[in-house]
Amino acid sequence: QVQLVESGGGSVQAGGSLRLTCAASGRTFSFNAMGWFRQAPGKEREFVSAMRWSAFSTSYADSVKGRFIISRDNAKNLVYLQMNSLKPEDTAVYYCAAAHRATTTTATYEYDTWGQGTQVTVSS
Repeated sequence: QVQLVESGGGSVQAGGSLRLTCAASGRTFSFNAMGWFRQAPGKEREFVSAMRWSAFSTSYADSVKGRFIISRDNAKNLVYLQMNSLKPEDTAVYYCAAAHRATTTTATYEYDTWGQGTQVTVSS
């Protein structure tokens, strides 16, 4: 079993940056992908970015491509989401998630373990 804890959320002005951190513990060797998703009030949870664990490949939603970067620290079992050039529409609760049998890595149903979420608020 894998446990995930996010941190690093907060409030920032448009154009600013934040770095989210996801700390994974437990059977971290058992998953094949980790991702970041977000959910704004009144909206469905949506894909932001993901990383395949063995292939080191990454993917991004079009809305964040070129602004967000996903990375990891294997030794510390940490996954990061560096968010630059933030916009008010990036405001949401951001969730870290782990998948054991992901294929596309972009669908929420592929992920079976979720963190509690961290709030990101971007003001104009």
